[in-house]
Amino acid sequence: MHINTDALRTSLEQLRKSPHDTDVVRALGRIVGSVDQLFGYDGAGIMLIDEHQRLMFVAASDEVGKSLEQAQADAEQGPCHDTYVEGRLVTTKDVRSDARWPQLVELLDERVRAVAGVPIRLNGSPVGTLNVYRSEPAEWDDSDISALRAYAGLAADLVTAALSSQENSVTATQLQYALDYRVVIERAIGYLMATHGIDAVSAFNRLRKQARDSRRRVADLAAEILGDDVH
Repeated sequence: MHINTDALRTSLEQLRKSPHDTDVVRALGRIVGSVDQLFGYDGAGIMLIDEHQRLMFVAASDEVGKSLEQAQADAEQGPCHDTYVEGRLVTTKDVRSDARWPQLVELLDERVRAVAGVPIRLNGSPVGTLNVYRSEPAEWDDSDISALRAYAGLAADLVTAALSSQENSVTATQLQYALDYRVVIERAIGYLMATHGIDAVSAFNRLRKQARDSRRRVADLAAEILGDDVH
């Protein structure tokens, strides 16, 4: 399916001209709705990181899309999880037959097959993901990816505006905390990768599990590993 560039441009312009919404969840909900309408996929959703470095459901176009995000949060793996940790586009033709995320399949709605995720970045660091899915196996072409990245950029602009407002919600507060300590966490991930010879996703999961087991914040543990003081 090729995305019409004129329709994409018009949709983005309409979103930019719409009334400014300082509520993160409402603002991102509008983006999800527009993505779903323009792309004609089976669904779309957005996940944002919280203060514990967990990707959490924020908005979805339908219940299946919401279940995709919840399944990845529960399994702590999946294309959108990898998108956030690695800060790059991650796609799969058929998530149900993809060997990268074995635990995810057991939790997925059977209507989720092809999945694509792009990072939402603030100040150069990923703070969440924009995701779309199809109910049949399918390839993702360049127009799909370009359009997703354009919407992810707009999502980042809306999140930035919400964070700078004086009406910060709980979601915005959690997001700001996660953003404040993203750099030290990224450095700790790099250290674990080099020390243990593992990839970024494995290093991130190891760091978060150790923090959870010791009932500590991920940022505090990351700073200890690096010998830094986050306070």
